Amino acid sequence: MTHAAYAVLGGGAIGGTLAYHLVRAGHPVTVIDADAEHVAAIQEHGLRLDRPGGSDAVPVHATTPEGFTGPLDRVLLAVKAQATAAAADWIAPRLAADGYVVSVQNGFNEPVLAERIGWPRTVAAFVNIFADRTAPGVIADGGAGALVVGEPGGGPVSERVRELARDLNAWGPARVSDNVEGFLWAKAGFGAMLAATALADDAMADLIDRHPATMCALTEEVFDVAEALDVRLEPFDAFAPNAFARGADPAERAAAIAGLTGWLRTQPKNRSGIWRDLAVRRRAVEVTTHYATVLEEADRVGVGVPVLRALLDMLRELEADPDSMSEHRIAELGGLVRSQA
Repeated sequence: MTHAAYAVLGGGAIGGTLAYHLVRAGHPVTVIDADAEHVAAIQEHGLRLDRPGGSDAVPVHATTPEGFTGPLDRVLLAVKAQATAAAADWIAPRLAADGYVVSVQNGFNEPVLAERIGWPRTVAAFVNIFADRTAPGVIADGGAGALVVGEPGGGPVSERVRELARDLNAWGPARVSDNVEGFLWAKAGFGAMLAATALADDAMADLIDRHPATMCALTEEVFDVAEALDVRLEPFDAFAPNAFARGADPAERAAAIAGLTGWLRTQPKNRSGIWRDLAVRRRAVEVTTHYATVLEEADRVGVGVPVLRALLDMLRELEADPDSMSEHRIAELGGLVRSQA
C-alpha cells in the first residue's frame, strides 16, 4: 500500500503532533520549520512525542525553508496565524498545480491562503489539538481533541478531502464536514474563554469556574457576530456552543460549563498555548491576529464586542510585560461585563 506524502510547514504543537502520527502510520513526511535548533534536534534524534504514559521518537525528514528542495504537494500549514501570509507567499511558487494546502491552525486563515494560492488549492480545516512544543524536537501530547476538514465555502465534500481525513485518522478521530466554518466560529467562542484564562497563571478549568459570567460574556459577543453572519455553530469535544450563546437557558449553560471544565481537568495540558507563549516563551501571541476577523466582521455587521476588545488589549499589554499576569485582570473584565448589563 502506498501512503501519501505530506509536508508539514511549522513543526510546533499542532504540526509536530500530526507529523509524528502520520510517520507512525507509514506516510513520508517532511517537517519544514524556521527554527534551526528544532530542525537540528529532529534530524539528530527524531521527532519525540511525550505522553503521560511515556514517550518515543520517530525518524522524520526535517529542514528549514532555506534547505528545502523540490515541489510541494500536500501541505499541512501549522505556523502561527501571524505568519500565515509569509508562509503562503513561500508556498505559492513551490506548490504543484494539483497540490493543496490545509490550514491546521487557529483562526480564520483560509482567505489569506486562497489570496495567494487560489481557492481550488485551499482545503478548509478546524483543529482543537491540545499539545505544546516543550523543547527542540519534543512535543508534549496534551490529550484528545478534534479535527475536521472540508472544502472551503461549504461545498460538497470531495474525494481529496475524504482521503485527507482518512490519512489524518492516524492521529485520531478526524472527520469531514460541509460546515467547517461553523466549527471555526464555535472555536472562536471557546478560544476567547481560553485566551482570558491566559491573563492569569492558573489552570484553565479553575479560572473558568471562578469567572463564569466573564467567560460567557466573551462567547456571547463572538456568537452574536456569528449569528449576524448566519453561521450554524457546531459542537466539538466537550464544548456545546449553543449553551454559550446569548439567551441560552441558564440551567443548560450551567451544565455546559460543568461539562467543559470537567473535561478540561482530564487533559494533561491544563494551561493554554496562549499562556505558554506569554509566560514561558515570552513571545507575541497569535490571538490578536486571528481575532482580527471577528472584529472586522463585528464592525461590518454592527455588532458590539467591547469585552473581547478589552481582552485583546490586555493580552497586548502582557506581551510587553508577561510578569504582570494576574487574576485581577480577569476581575477587571468582569467589571466591564457588569457595566454592560
